[in-house]
Amino acid sequence: MSSSHATSPTADVSVRPAVVTDAARIAEVQRTAWAGSLGEEVAAAVDPERASEAWAGAIAAADARTRVLVAMAGPHLVGFAAVTPARRADDPTVVAETDGGWTAEITALEVDPATRREGHGSRLLAAVVDLSREAGAHHVAAWTLQGDEPRLAFLRGAGLEEAGLRRTLPLPTGEATEVLLTALLGEA
Repeated sequence: MSSSHATSPTADVSVRPAVVTDAARIAEVQRTAWAGSLGEEVAAAVDPERASEAWAGAIAAADARTRVLVAMAGPHLVGFAAVTPARRADDPTVVAETDGGWTAEITALEVDPATRREGHGSRLLAAVVDLSREAGAHHVAAWTLQGDEPRLAFLRGAGLEEAGLRRTLPLPTGEATEVLLTALLGEA
């Protein structure tokens, strides 16, 4: 007599470098995520075609220190992250470097709200940190909305701490305050 073992299907989840054909879906995930965090009016102000073109340009310009990564659930793109070297405050055209290292600034990290709490954000953040460390980064930094407690908790849980810096983000609906969180990248 044979016994059968019931197994539940395992999701095929991964993170990979974005390709230009991902740009439209990245823009869609961004708009959906922004509708939840910044409000529908802010999200509606984003032109999908222009956002897609901007993401296609960022993907095409990627190098060892500037990257766009996507989270996949099977064949479905469900999230993305973008990272670039932090720039000097007094001259944004110059990368801020100290002692031969640089800070990897996460400029975007969004997951489709329908697939949150499935580990996609953590996988994206881990990939950003690993690739940035390999490329010589000594710190990772991320600006996030003051009062966005779920995102703040996520970043703090990953080891980032508030750096004491704030900046104002102009929005179609007014202004929002962002806080900077950073972490030292140790050895792998």
